[in-house]
Amino acid sequence: MNIKNKIARGYADVQGGLFSSVEKADVGDVVSRLGARGIDIMAWADPFFPDPSIPEHILEAYLNALKTGFPAHYTMPIGNTQLKEAMAKKITKDCGIDVDPNRNLLVTPGSDSGLLFAMSIFVDYEDEVLVHSPSYPSNFLNPKILGGKTVVVPTYAEDNYRLNIDEFKKRLTSKTKMVLLTNPNNPTGTSYTKENLEELAKFIIENDLVAVVDQAFEDVVFDGHEMVTMASIEGMWERTITTYSVSKGMGLSGFRVGFLMADDHIMDILYGSAVNFIGATNTAAQLAVIEAFKDLSFMEGYRQKHMRRAKYAYEAFNSVENVSMDLMESGFFSWVNVSKLDSSANIVNYLMESAKVMVNDGKNYGEYGDGYLRIIHGVFFDDQKSFDTIDRIANALRKFKK
Repeated sequence: MNIKNKIARGYADVQGGLFSSVEKADVGDVVSRLGARGIDIMAWADPFFPDPSIPEHILEAYLNALKTGFPAHYTMPIGNTQLKEAMAKKITKDCGIDVDPNRNLLVTPGSDSGLLFAMSIFVDYEDEVLVHSPSYPSNFLNPKILGGKTVVVPTYAEDNYRLNIDEFKKRLTSKTKMVLLTNPNNPTGTSYTKENLEELAKFIIENDLVAVVDQAFEDVVFDGHEMVTMASIEGMWERTITTYSVSKGMGLSGFRVGFLMADDHIMDILYGSAVNFIGATNTAAQLAVIEAFKDLSFMEGYRQKHMRRAKYAYEAFNSVENVSMDLMESGFFSWVNVSKLDSSANIVNYLMESAKVMVNDGKNYGEYGDGYLRIIHGVFFDDQKSFDTIDRIANALRKFKK
């Protein structure tokens, strides 16, 4: 029997590395295999991996929660009420949206599952989803998994990866239903301006579309750049679901806590189907994250760390002949152009062998990412270790011969 013939069409091309070679950091056991070979992982968007980095007040809350014994039990699938109240306060402070934690927020086990869940209530068979490229790999796969169609909208380095509304208009059809946006963008680090988002909002409203916006990196926007929430733009609240995460800005990736924000007419559907799609988020992790939201002061130190590393990477990689990058606007990664050296796939393999470092091939971030590397300089808690590994990569690139 050829079981592949029975697989749903959305999963037909998905591979997990059991029957083919997959060197993508978040697929299968790639990270553990490479780690066992002594290769440093600069390909996983997990702040300070693999070093201990839980702030003391959060660690204490987590351990105290475990001691009560209560974490052996479920939390409601829509999330811990106290946690949602704390999340609502941060949203109001950061973007001025007055959200009702009991009608507009839902806690999810991370933003990845939250993103797919958010899309699932809109994307039906053959619906088209406009996805800017380069962007997060799940953006390209999720519409297909749900039975829809991914329509790639290019953005260009020479335009600072600005969202070009003419490119969106060219790809609009009668089947277009959604715009899927990552802001700030992963991997380009672009933090879209209010003006650019207002242009996109006008396009969405005029064509009666919906928006799902991934804001996982919203807390790691650098000085001189703005973080604008699409749902705060006039006319967008009632047609937008926003996904959030504590993984990036708080450095709590392993806690697997994210959340969704939406108008209550949308949220009613999400509340009604949460148990079927996402179950319930880890009880102990939610209790610990409440304390994180109560005292957010530690996050500024993290942001400063990421800015220091971004500047160091910018100077290191631009010092290499035929290698270039722009100074990042957000995130804890570098988006490095190596197209003048060789294909990005060949450079990734070369760096694993010569520098003993795994980085991401830009082609995984859409066809317009080919020729680039995404290098996570936010790994390791110690700045110097990050700097040393960046230098190791830069020195290896200097020695590269095609």
